[in-house]
Amino acid sequence: MFTGIIESVGKVKSMQPTGGDIRLTIESDGLDFTDVKLGDSIASNGICLTVVEFGSNYYSVDVSRETIARTALADLKPGHIVNLEKAMLPTTRFGGHIVAGHVDGVGVVSKLQKDARSIYIEVEIPHELAHYTATKGSITLDGISLTTNLVRDNIVSLNIIPHTAQVTNIAQHWLVGAKVNVEVDIVARYLERLLNKSQTDTSNTSSPQSAITEAFLADNGFIK
Repeated sequence: MFTGIIESVGKVKSMQPTGGDIRLTIESDGLDFTDVKLGDSIASNGICLTVVEFGSNYYSVDVSRETIARTALADLKPGHIVNLEKAMLPTTRFGGHIVAGHVDGVGVVSKLQKDARSIYIEVEIPHELAHYTATKGSITLDGISLTTNLVRDNIVSLNIIPHTAQVTNIAQHWLVGAKVNVEVDIVARYLERLLNKSQTDTSNTSSPQSAITEAFLADNGFIK
């Protein structure tokens, strides 16, 4: 689990094809590797990836074809700047929102302009994800926990403050036409699942009936 508060940025060192998958190696002089272990999870541009090798300033992960197909990872090249966040600890301050690191789809930056000291950005997300977003709600883009200004159809608008632009890959790579990894609010997904389950159970006349009947309650002294 992550918070969407970026700890550092890294640079893609290599992307090596390996049996249909990719071995991705990322260097970072800003990320603290002293507590990193094999098997740990590091969100890389919002993708939860498992560390299979690491050193004092780098780590390597294996990326499956499923992850490649569902994210913007295939567009990365050596030298590309990526956002990094290690998995949160029980003692971590929860500064963003609940982020699973499971990318739901790929969005495209459709508008970008200065707005006083911040950057106004519009991102077009997949239509099937739009109903999980809400005005003044949370969304994760390239691993960054962001608050939406407004949601119109499948267009999400945001304002990026100078600090966020400086400590993430936004300043370097978020241009009109750039692809970004999108993870919607996990709470919205679970609410949809619960509501759909409730509606299905209500409409399913063959659902198992409760064994607790009026006769059962009377026999066991609950009612007279």
